[in-house]
Amino acid sequence: MIENKSPVILRTGIDLVEVSRLVDLKEGIRRRFFHRVFTERELAEAGGSEQYLAGRFAAKEAVSKALGSGIGSVGWKEIEVLRGSEGEPILVLGSRAQAFSDEAGIVSWSISISHTSQYAVALTVALGKEPAASDVGSDPS
Repeated sequence: MIENKSPVILRTGIDLVEVSRLVDLKEGIRRRFFHRVFTERELAEAGGSEQYLAGRFAAKEAVSKALGSGIGSVGWKEIEVLRGSEGEPILVLGSRAQAFSDEAGIVSWSISISHTSQYAVALTVALGKEPAASDVGSDPS
């Protein structure tokens, strides 16, 4: 029998986005919204595809839910979702989002994104370990 001295943390987040919410934005509003929410790398990878961006938007929401922070405490661009070498979504956290992740004890992330012409959905799973009681509130330096 394996003794578990440090309980495993499992956090999830999911979000569903209607692609039409991005498509139907007026051009000026769309441009400002995209530049407020997405990084330059995300916009470049999207190549103008609203379905792709809707999936990334859903992923950002799902990650914020798993972090327990919501958007606001962590900005949109603090959660970057890029395309890996095999086409898989790769999560890159900015310093503030990473601090939330570290504080929660999260050490590993997995993201899945899917879309149709009408909807995009993203699911994220975060794994980690509860910090030991002696680690809580301690100075890491």
